[in-house]
Amino acid sequence: MYALSDSISGEEMIKSFLEQLRIQRWDDHRYYHHSRINQSLHFVSAVSFMIGYLMMFFDPLMSSLIGWLVSMTSRQAGHFFFEPKGYDHVNQATHEHKEDIKVGYNLRRKVVLMAIWAASPLVLYADPTLFGLVSPWVTPADFVRQVAKIWLFVGIGGLLFRTVHLFFIRDVETGLVWMTKIITDPFNDFKLYHKAPLALLRGELIDPGLDILEHDLEEQHA
Repeated sequence: MYALSDSISGEEMIKSFLEQLRIQRWDDHRYYHHSRINQSLHFVSAVSFMIGYLMMFFDPLMSSLIGWLVSMTSRQAGHFFFEPKGYDHVNQATHEHKEDIKVGYNLRRKVVLMAIWAASPLVLYADPTLFGLVSPWVTPADFVRQVAKIWLFVGIGGLLFRTVHLFFIRDVETGLVWMTKIITDPFNDFKLYHKAPLALLRGELIDPGLDILEHDLEEQHA
C-alpha cells in the first residue's frame, strides 16, 4: 500500500516538474524571443554551447572560454541590442512587467553578471594572485588559463546563486526547474531557432509565429 502511494506521489512530482519546465520554456520563448536576430544569435549560442559541453570532458578551461566568449556574448547581445523593448502587443505586457516576472536573470541581473565576467580579467591583471586565491600567472598563456578558471567559477556560481535564490523567493521546485531549463537550453534553443537564420535572410525581423499566437488569443477572448 505504501509502495503504491509512494509510486503515485513520485509520478505526480515528475509530471509537475516537467509541466513547470514546459511553462518556463514557453514563457521564455513568447516573452523574450520575438526578434529573428535574437533567435539567430541564440542558435549560434546553442551550437557553441553544445560544443562547449563536449569540450568539458576533454578541456574544461577551453569549454569555459567557448561558453563565455562565444555562447554567452552572442546570447546576451541578442537580448540587449535586438529584442524589442516596447509594449508587447502579443502578450499584452510592458517591458517593465516582463522584467519583473522573469524567473531567471532579467536584464538588470544580467548587467551585474556580465560586469563580473568582464571585470574579472582586469582584476587578475592588476593582481596576478587574485588576492592570494590563485598561483600568479607569468606568461600570457598562464593568464588566459587563469581567466578561464575564473569564468568557469563565475558561470557555475551564477547558476547556483540564482537557483538557491529561487528556493527562498519562490520554492524549491521552481529553482530546480529553472536550473534544469538553463542547462538544457542549448538543446531546446537549437530545436526552436535552427530555422531563424534562414528566416532572417528572407527579411523577417520579427517571428510571425508570435503574430499567429496573438490572433489565436484574440479569438479565445472574443
